[in-house]
Amino acid sequence: MRYSRCKTLFGEEDFAKLQKAKILILGVGGVGGYTLDCLYRSGVKDITIVDYDTYEESNLNRQIGAEGNIGKSKVKTLAKLYPGITPIEQKMDLAWLEEFNFEPYDLIIDAADTTKVKIELAKRHYKKLIMSLGSAKRVDFSKIEVSTIFKTHGDALARKIRNELKKAKFNRSFTVIYSPEEAKCKEKGSFVAVTGAFGLAICSEAIKRLLK
Repeated sequence: MRYSRCKTLFGEEDFAKLQKAKILILGVGGVGGYTLDCLYRSGVKDITIVDYDTYEESNLNRQIGAEGNIGKSKVKTLAKLYPGITPIEQKMDLAWLEEFNFEPYDLIIDAADTTKVKIELAKRHYKKLIMSLGSAKRVDFSKIEVSTIFKTHGDALARKIRNELKKAKFNRSFTVIYSPEEAKCKEKGSFVAVTGAFGLAICSEAIKRLLK
């Protein structure tokens, strides 16, 4: 039976909670793709994914769905690989953030790249939010930490978001996945052992929150 081992681990009642959960994933690249895979395999049925990108050859080192699909839509490709999910092919900018209805979702997973969107999303939906910070330029998955935004350290993106939130006099807490490991390169180097582990860590936090 497909979910028998998940049911054994979580119990019938808690597994039913996962099956009823409604989750939104923003960005399905090296982090978000693994979050999707983990949630889907764990029994979460109602998953909406949002991304505007197509696969590039440089994605082959870390992104689920890239193999054999260069030039194709990420969300449409993943919708074929994970039947039943809802794909939204949409550029995530501030205008979209203003118009989109986030209310129906139990959890919002931010694996997007745009800093301004991440900041505004946090201001509006921090109670439901799990945010991925910088996963690129790192090689040691064991350095990954789960924390809240104002307790992060050693990550440039986290620092920028903290500073902008403080300027806006925003002091609410929300969950982030980050790594204080020192960057190993200046360009956009990436390693699936870390980006994938970020996605799996997000999935674990999502499952724990849904079962509370």
